[in-house]
Amino acid sequence: MPLRTGVLGKKKGMSSIFDPETGHRTPVTIVQMDRVQVVGHKTEAKHGYYAVQIGHGHRSPKNETRAMLGVYEQVGLSIKEEIVEFMVKDASGLPPIGTLLPPSWFRVGEFVDAKSNCKGKGFAGVMKKWGMKGQDRSHGVSLTHRSMGSAGQSQGGGSRVYPGKKMAGRMGGQQVTVYNCKIVQADDANGLIVLHGCIAGPKGCTVKLQDARRKPWPDVPSVPLELLPGSTPQSVTEAA
Repeated sequence: MPLRTGVLGKKKGMSSIFDPETGHRTPVTIVQMDRVQVVGHKTEAKHGYYAVQIGHGHRSPKNETRAMLGVYEQVGLSIKEEIVEFMVKDASGLPPIGTLLPPSWFRVGEFVDAKSNCKGKGFAGVMKKWGMKGQDRSHGVSLTHRSMGSAGQSQGGGSRVYPGKKMAGRMGGQQVTVYNCKIVQADDANGLIVLHGCIAGPKGCTVKLQDARRKPWPDVPSVPLELLPGSTPQSVTEAA
């Protein structure tokens, strides 16, 4: 279980970074963070697990429900475009409500897992969706060249189609996790995080970033340094 919360961002597109010394061109994905803030907590005593509710962006009050307007009024925060929960290990990973999380929440060189919804392709046949071969172009086959063929057994197999059978249907639109994305840059001034390689989803999709589960946890505090007990502005500047 991660020791600290993740953040939200918007995928802005892909670019590349060229190193003139080595001559290597590195493909990168640019993720923009817009007013990422802690909105609420989930505790084990009340909910059975620890989690941090993170919101980002802004939404007009007329487009929000009355129930959520009451929640934002209670915590004293502006209305967010979207709220997502990030589970954490224990209470030490719960930053105070209202904490702003900048791109420097992740340091350069750390690894994160990027979760986002992949592009929706609509209805697709079995050849496009599953990579099936299709049927012959001769030997009596007519008008079914891109069909899958048999879908199930006869009497000996139960005369039914087994659950999970690969068939034509809606393609894409589900959440995809890209593991171990390396942080290349973290720009607090422009609110940008630059990831090595590509991640799922079209431009403008919401991306959830959290410490990589398949890598050792980074040796960083679970809450921002300026909120730790006994920290001073000078110590925060030196640590940065």
